[in-house]
Amino acid sequence: MTQKKNPTIAKELSPLALDLIAARFRALSEPMRLRLLNLLMQGERTVGQLVEGSKSGQANVSKHLSVLREAGMVGTRKEGLMTVCYIADPIVKELCEMMCSRLREEMEGKAAALAFDPEI
Repeated sequence: MTQKKNPTIAKELSPLALDLIAARFRALSEPMRLRLLNLLMQGERTVGQLVEGSKSGQANVSKHLSVLREAGMVGTRKEGLMTVCYIADPIVKELCEMMCSRLREEMEGKAAALAFDPEI
């Protein structure tokens, strides 16, 4: 069976493309932004719900949402006086699921190694 290669990954990326990719990863490099994305992965939330769920202040949540919006990861819409937030780029969900799955595998492997370590 032959594997298909992803042509986007196989070719050399331009400096501009690398800058754009780095900007996306920088947006994901802050724990508060990951916390907000985690809340949004469960469904749309108002800014007030994100403030409550993240146990942070409104100014801090708004600042981090702004970074995520600029990176194209989160979208917002107005419903009356409320601002509703949602994950705008489905690849964010895929990336988070891949990372969580990989970390779970690593942690299970470490737990299994500790359980059978005769030195403990």
